[in-house]
Amino acid sequence: MPLRRFLSFRDFDWTLLGLVLLLCAMSVLEVHSATVHTKFASFGTKQVLFIGAGLVGMFVLAKIDYHRLIDWSPWFYGIFVVSLVAVKVIGHKALGARRWIAVGPIQFQPSEWVKLVLILAVARYIANIGGRNLTWTEIFKAFGMVGVPMILVLVQPDLGTTLTYAPILVAGLFLGGINLRQSLILITVGAVLVGGVWSSGKILKPYQKARLTSFINPGNDPRGAGYQVLQSEIAVGSGGVWGKGLEKGTQTQGYFLPIPYTDFIFAAFSEEHGFVGAFFILLLYFLILMRLIQNAQTAADLPGSLIIMGIVAVLTFQIAVNVGMVIGLMPVTGIPLPLMSYGGSSVLFTFLALGVAMNVRMRRFVN
Repeated sequence: MPLRRFLSFRDFDWTLLGLVLLLCAMSVLEVHSATVHTKFASFGTKQVLFIGAGLVGMFVLAKIDYHRLIDWSPWFYGIFVVSLVAVKVIGHKALGARRWIAVGPIQFQPSEWVKLVLILAVARYIANIGGRNLTWTEIFKAFGMVGVPMILVLVQPDLGTTLTYAPILVAGLFLGGINLRQSLILITVGAVLVGGVWSSGKILKPYQKARLTSFINPGNDPRGAGYQVLQSEIAVGSGGVWGKGLEKGTQTQGYFLPIPYTDFIFAAFSEEHGFVGAFFILLLYFLILMRLIQNAQTAADLPGSLIIMGIVAVLTFQIAVNVGMVIGLMPVTGIPLPLMSYGGSSVLFTFLALGVAMNVRMRRFVN
């Protein structure tokens, strides 16, 4: 047993952890800078606490055999579906949405944690199929598994988090053996359904539609739906090559850039640290994702590979959508930038997901 523990720590991906902590340091730096002259000045300190709690959670999950987590995933799934229903009934309401359950002074957002549960549940489901081509029945079951929490989160309403569940399903189906014909049929049906949802007027609220279309031409409504995109583009562009310096971004410090410590933290960082700083952050993300993919390739079994690739799919989607939103290439959806945006639920989910990925890596050579 002591030898086994030693091997586990030897196989822990310390390089990945170093890259993650470097990104977290950039997050704390920018959260502090974006809030230092506001009533949210304590957010920098809170972000450090979130990161510390995330590290503890990561090391705990790294020590629990991921096969047990997969076996427990149906129970986790049921518990969190119930919690999403509870959010709608007794959840804390803020900014017109019920997304949190208050536990004393702590606000718990179940929708963020559901991503990890879905990654485990989909990995278990696809692995049990055994690597053969998927049948339509199996595909529909996968859609139902992911679709139930998506609907529950959408009615909160929280469109951004709802969208982050889709990459888990896509990655699972792709790695599970869906063929080209099935993919084309699903894409066609999906396009029809999206058109129906858009035109119905009963699912998406007007402000959500405005967010999804304003990025195309934000100048049409510069003080309304296009305001966030315009201010973000100005912040990114004004940073130049080297940036204006910490706490010196005019868009950020002048309160023109909306919520610069969460959704638009990449714009705030780009303004204060320029193209060089933005490139450095994107490089860190690239290295983290490549490291995770390498760990997926060396996993001991199919479930381990599926888990890590599910994590990669979610993180890649969030990074692409958030950065694309900031530079005006994607709609404003409220999806946080992993490990950069302020927020306990998002930070904890990412660290717990990384803990499971570490778990898979540490058991590469353990029977």
